[in-house]
Amino acid sequence: MLTGKELILATRVYAKEDRAKSWLYVLSTLVLMLAAYAGTYFVPYIIGKLVCGVLAALITIRMFVIYHDFEHHAILNKSFAARVLFSLFGMFALAPVSIWKRSHDYHHKHNSKLFSSSIGSYLIITREKFDTLSPAEKRSYLLSRHPLTIFFGYFTMFFYGISMRSFLNNPRKHYDSFFAMVIHITLIVLVVMYLGWKVWFFSMFVPFFVSGFTGDYLFYAQHNFPGVTFCDNTNWAYERAALESSSFMRMNLVMNWFTANIGYHHIHHLNSRIPFYRLPEVMHDFPELQHPKETSLSLKDIAACLKLKVWDPDQNKMVGV
Repeated sequence: MLTGKELILATRVYAKEDRAKSWLYVLSTLVLMLAAYAGTYFVPYIIGKLVCGVLAALITIRMFVIYHDFEHHAILNKSFAARVLFSLFGMFALAPVSIWKRSHDYHHKHNSKLFSSSIGSYLIITREKFDTLSPAEKRSYLLSRHPLTIFFGYFTMFFYGISMRSFLNNPRKHYDSFFAMVIHITLIVLVVMYLGWKVWFFSMFVPFFVSGFTGDYLFYAQHNFPGVTFCDNTNWAYERAALESSSFMRMNLVMNWFTANIGYHHIHHLNSRIPFYRLPEVMHDFPELQHPKETSLSLKDIAACLKLKVWDPDQNKMVGV
């Protein structure tokens, strides 16, 4: 049984893409996404438009995970065409490259550390620290993890948390966040003015709202689930954080496709250079990775994840307050 760095080294052989397959998945996903968005306008009847809007949201999630893989250099590395495509997609998805890559790389390097910045992840504090906060600080902390905050992720996480806040904090470094907001708001105004509220609702609001809360919850549950482990900085180890602080989210084949295998999150954190389409292969080939800490998209598991608020070092687990 391989452990620690030996396990990471053993996965390196899988950190190689099939370039043609990568382009096939990127372009097919892009075409399907554009078709679903077009369907929100051209498909007749409200129920048809709603179905297309939800499909557009789910395929956008898949495209986002592929974009995320590109920023990890797992696929299409050094491709100028891919760089242009994904830079545009990042602004479209309200997660521009400048802030997304910086914050997500930080998250991978500091995953499960108790006393580090919350850049790129949900802030975790201990029960003892929570008890010392002022009432206003407690409300702010709990609000950041509240189910409604996650549910309105389109506004709270993507528009405000990623795009607006990054630009306000550093306009020169995150100018693409400004363009993302301007383009997004301009599209909303133009669609409403020339095509009407109904078109805006089905072609923009539904896809962004559904992909917003789904993506926000996926990111939350991947590191906030029953059985997750956190530790102080001195006892932290990268491979331990990957396997003990990152979940395997059980999904059916359809949802694995829509989420581009992001549910294999423990393997992704172990080696982020493995392309998304090879993650199931890695889990199959390594017995060490076949018994991870799990969660799912069942209502029971969602409720269990959302109840977790603070880390209790005495019980060595996340608890509510």
